[in-house]
Amino acid sequence: MRQGIYARHIKRKLDVILAAGALLALSPVMGATALLVRLKLGSPVLFTQLRPGKGERIFRMYKFRTMTDERDASGELLPDEARLTEFGKFLRSSSLDELPELFNILRGDMSIVGPRPQLVRDMVFMTKEQRRRHKAVQGLTGLAQVNGRNQISWEEKLSYDQQYVRHITFLGDLRILLQTVGNVLKKEDINTEGMATAEDFGDYLLRTGQVDQETYDKKQRIARKICERNERKR
Repeated sequence: MRQGIYARHIKRKLDVILAAGALLALSPVMGATALLVRLKLGSPVLFTQLRPGKGERIFRMYKFRTMTDERDASGELLPDEARLTEFGKFLRSSSLDELPELFNILRGDMSIVGPRPQLVRDMVFMTKEQRRRHKAVQGLTGLAQVNGRNQISWEEKLSYDQQYVRHITFLGDLRILLQTVGNVLKKEDINTEGMATAEDFGDYLLRTGQVDQETYDKKQRIARKICERNERKR
């Protein structure tokens, strides 16, 4: 992937300026959200998760938590739909849960615009071509997010990511950013239809018969080992 002057020299500087400005402007909103999360969902206020970034370097992504820690009699977490409260749904529909990712942008883990960082257990199911999405810094929003977000198929989503990585421009990023603002205001395409949360890539491939159970289990073990290895480094 050959990057132009904007991607190599300007994009990161704009990310820092915009993220720092947003943090200053939104600090009262973030403070109020943190307090409400603490009162309604408990501690910790932040939900952190390992995600693959540029070059598939694993980083810890920050979000406001949207689910409880309710467990069954055997100590296992209840399904997402049982733990996702109305308050959590509001945080997701308004995208307020994403605001702590501004810190990831300042750290250099993420960009304002880029392919959305997926789960490690999603990455291991991607083809070599699909994994080229990690040649760019992952974004708070991206081309796939303004073209259906969680209401389009995984194949379409990853195709948009590859399209973005091949041609990163200032005007392209500006269009995506403006479309994102409109989508957030309209609260569009938050979850996959019929599901409380977006479906994992591996689960989608298994459900649609594109991988068998043996391959699915093997890939999941690989994802767990990657996460365990990175947890030990911290």
